[in-house]
Amino acid sequence: MKYAFVFPGQGSQFVGMGKELAENFATAREVFEQVNDALSQDLFKIMTEGPDTQLTLTVNTQPALMAFSMAVVKVLEKDFGIDLKNKASYVAGHSLGEYSAACTAGVFSLTDTAKLLRWRGQAMQSAVPLGVGSMAAVLGLSYKDIDALLDACSGGKDICVAANDNSDGQVVISGTTSAIDKAMQIASEFGARKCVKLAVSAPFHSPFMAPAADVMARKFMEVEARDAQIPLIANVLASPITDHKEIIKHLIEQVTGTVRWRETMEFLHQEGITDLVELGAGKVLSGIAKRGYKDINSISVGSIQEIEELAKNL
Repeated sequence: MKYAFVFPGQGSQFVGMGKELAENFATAREVFEQVNDALSQDLFKIMTEGPDTQLTLTVNTQPALMAFSMAVVKVLEKDFGIDLKNKASYVAGHSLGEYSAACTAGVFSLTDTAKLLRWRGQAMQSAVPLGVGSMAAVLGLSYKDIDALLDACSGGKDICVAANDNSDGQVVISGTTSAIDKAMQIASEFGARKCVKLAVSAPFHSPFMAPAADVMARKFMEVEARDAQIPLIANVLASPITDHKEIIKHLIEQVTGTVRWRETMEFLHQEGITDLVELGAGKVLSGIAKRGYKDINSISVGSIQEIEELAKNL
């Protein structure tokens, strides 16, 4: 058995997340309290009670998803005696999930990870005025086939780039709202099956995020970092690193860079990973793995029942 633990990104959040764990495990309550203290905010109340409009604000979504993932990690470690550092061959996370992965690997403390994601959310949100940028998921086109569509939608003030290479046939594009709207109109002419606009407030993982990358470069100087105890697969490299300086460098690049998730999955497959475990909210990453790699046992773990089942197998 060879395990990889992966962590979800924005879009997997839901009102009520963390409630069951907090009601049953003091360990989970401690995680949520630490995050609340770090942010001087009752984020846990927003996670469990909403409203959804508050939870989906980038500044709340990012630390909230991390908090839920880390509550699952800590319950596994403290209440079930599972040392993930001994069990995991690799960790990886999708966009903000890379911070959850880094925290699990011991690069940043829980408190510092919460602060980093709050700063990241604020910086990404304020990098572009509301309405200027958008994102859309293009279905049915591979990463190598999407360039023609991107070129057709870019020009002058219009910018359109590949933000997330999620899987073969699912690429998320990011850029000016006018460019994304054009892509949605003409995507089928380039062979796309469907183009769906995403409910996000800014064009993440695009050149528009350069001011946010500058902010993060400064903010990383305010936290303590250690080398990863589990090899971390960086989004912008799709290959593993452990040196904390390298991890920080690539987390800064990730703000404007493409999330290379398809290649990350390909790397894990080539490395002989038998079990991929998504820790936290939703089933997006385990779903991608199930569709593309039938020989990898892919599961999502967020409920008590799922945690108990995983602990038994580990």
